[in-house]
Amino acid sequence: MKIKNKEDIINHFIAGIKNHQNIGVENEKFIFDNKSKKRSTYNQIVNVLNFLNKNYGWNKVLENNNLIGLELHGKQVTLEPGNQIELAGAKLKSIHDVCSESYNFQDQLIKACNKLDLNILSIGYDPNTHLGDVPSNPKRRYEVMTKEMPKNGKLSLEMMYQTAGTQINLDYSNEKNFSNIFRLSTFLVPLAISLFANSSIKENTFSQYLSYRSYVWQNTSRGGLPNIFFEKMTFEKYADFCLNYPLLFIKKNSEYLFPKKYLFKDFIENKIEEINKDSPNTKDLETHLSTIFTEIRLKQYVEIRSIDACEWDCHCAAPAFYTGLIYGNLDEGLDVIKNWRSDEVINAYLDAPKKGLLTEIHGKNMIEWGELLLKISKKGLENRNNLNKKNNDESVYLKNIENVLSEKKTKAEKSIKIA
Repeated sequence: MKIKNKEDIINHFIAGIKNHQNIGVENEKFIFDNKSKKRSTYNQIVNVLNFLNKNYGWNKVLENNNLIGLELHGKQVTLEPGNQIELAGAKLKSIHDVCSESYNFQDQLIKACNKLDLNILSIGYDPNTHLGDVPSNPKRRYEVMTKEMPKNGKLSLEMMYQTAGTQINLDYSNEKNFSNIFRLSTFLVPLAISLFANSSIKENTFSQYLSYRSYVWQNTSRGGLPNIFFEKMTFEKYADFCLNYPLLFIKKNSEYLFPKKYLFKDFIENKIEEINKDSPNTKDLETHLSTIFTEIRLKQYVEIRSIDACEWDCHCAAPAFYTGLIYGNLDEGLDVIKNWRSDEVINAYLDAPKKGLLTEIHGKNMIEWGELLLKISKKGLENRNNLNKKNNDESVYLKNIENVLSEKKTKAEKSIKIA
């Protein structure tokens, strides 16, 4: 379908309205060669993907005859710029299902890596490798991004090649519900950075940040927390934001084209001569939405993108925390942040990568806010009453956050002592 005006974008968001509450989680991991201790090459990752294809029935995804990913039953395995592997999970009904999906893939990946003498590391930033030594791969969009992204963000290449995160995708039931989810998620970005900080080491040295990954993303082209996100967000307002956002690239006939300094609005108004003034279609819109790298973003669901990757002991904690707040107890969560000012949140956002749990908003630090919001999330998960085979509800996955808050120490602070 052609996208001819703003109403078509608004209708795209309206089409995302759902009468259910699914959860989608994306997790990235680094892969290292056991012998050299270096990041895995593209050929090594191809061997991993082939192992998963042969032994577990994953279907291959090719681009110009290059293997760049896998797919199976609504799940995707994608290849990131520095050969990080990402599992983009299916849309599932409970955190039990999400964790089971992730555990099963982890088990498959471990078997592949053991067979191929590779090692998996789940952390927010590669602690060992210099940027210039990170291998690349032939995925075409990354060629464009490698050239374009550094122009407007000094750490854009570190973002692409050196970071790994967890992303949580949640549904909305109507426009008001979307607006509330977007607001709470935006205001809680500093808390997410603080609670899940797990990237303190850069090139085997303490980086002076607890979440160096978050600092990198703050200095990445097309990233951050725009001021408009603190206003009451509507489908129309986000459509305006998208229209006036620069294009990163245009994909036509399997080729990636540089759009110079065009906005998506120029695309709609048929001003791009390099593509014969053609109009965008739905796929072009989806591509544009996916190249807006803000901490929170809208597609046909809300994406929360401020969480460092971590090992299994905290793997399910962030999805559980947000599911309890947003699906289980949204009104109480909104009540907590109702007096927070946008400037306080922005300041906390900038402070959180370095200060972690000592970051303050509205007179309290993240330990205090975290304890309050954890109770609300836990009650929300208990209210959802999704039980596993052991008769446990989803709140069992909050244990990692409880430990962080009781110990007043993130995984990052523990890793500094190890380093």
